[in-house]
Amino acid sequence: MALAALLLASCGTWAQAQSLEPRSYSALPVGMNFLGVGYAHASGGVTFDPSVPITDAHIRTDTEALAYVRSFGLWSKSAKFDVVVPVVSLAGSAYLDGERKTRDIAGLGDPAFRFSLNFFGAPALDLAQFRDFRQDLIVGASLRVTAPWGQYDDTRIVNIGTNRWSFKPELGASQALGAWICDMYAAATFYTTNQQFLETGTTQQDPLYSLQGHVVRNFPRGVWVAADATYYWGGRTTVNGRRTDTLQANSRFGLTVALPIKAASGPVQKLVWTMSGISEPSTITSITSKKYPAAISAMTLICSDVIFALSSALPTNPSIV
Repeated sequence: MALAALLLASCGTWAQAQSLEPRSYSALPVGMNFLGVGYAHASGGVTFDPSVPITDAHIRTDTEALAYVRSFGLWSKSAKFDVVVPVVSLAGSAYLDGERKTRDIAGLGDPAFRFSLNFFGAPALDLAQFRDFRQDLIVGASLRVTAPWGQYDDTRIVNIGTNRWSFKPELGASQALGAWICDMYAAATFYTTNQQFLETGTTQQDPLYSLQGHVVRNFPRGVWVAADATYYWGGRTTVNGRRTDTLQANSRFGLTVALPIKAASGPVQKLVWTMSGISEPSTITSITSKKYPAAISAMTLICSDVIFALSSALPTNPSIV
């Protein structure tokens, strides 16, 4: 399950600030290794300031991701470390002064690393001990670091990589109520400065704050369904020293379904699908171009579908898969 939350959050490069991660703080037996692959598709429109002669702009991304998770014990508490490496294909088009412009690129996205520790309600248990574990209330915290190692062209506005570090500390709680699980997370994402925006410019972004909630229903044979929601705000951008009017405030909703694709006798493999969309087209990111200094772009996420399989030598306890 740790890998499910990880890939749901990390497959879409454009959607990381709006991530939906059901059961992110579920307990795991120590000493386990998880390997997963994922796919995500996202498409949306891009709007510009009316003074800019850019119309009918659209962006589509397809992302494949490879993820690894290692669970371990720390101070007698369950912990895990995970890494996700995405490969992104991005295609976009728009009309500039009546002339159609296109951009079609593919390359490595920014990899993400995360350390998580459940400091209440999830002791460090080996595989044999974990068979008898039943979740009640789990409280944990995590730190996610995204490295600026993705493909980046400092002569272009639209890129796969961000050319900056980001740091996301998060506090999470997960309460089991019979066959139901309720999750709630609070997080803030902090960004370093991009020193190579359009060759010689700079971009800075204020912290982006988020609240995330999930209601999960477990079913027999390891099947579960989650209703997901998040609200995020902040993230105002400063471009070349000019503070822009780009405060973000929006919500996103989703549905996640997990289905076993192999009998639970040995390595467990699951198929997880999610679809989500934002509540209204108001996710704003400010940009400044050399020709149009007032340009403001906003990418509106229409939907995101994520499918992935994971395999590991897990026991048949549905609460951990």
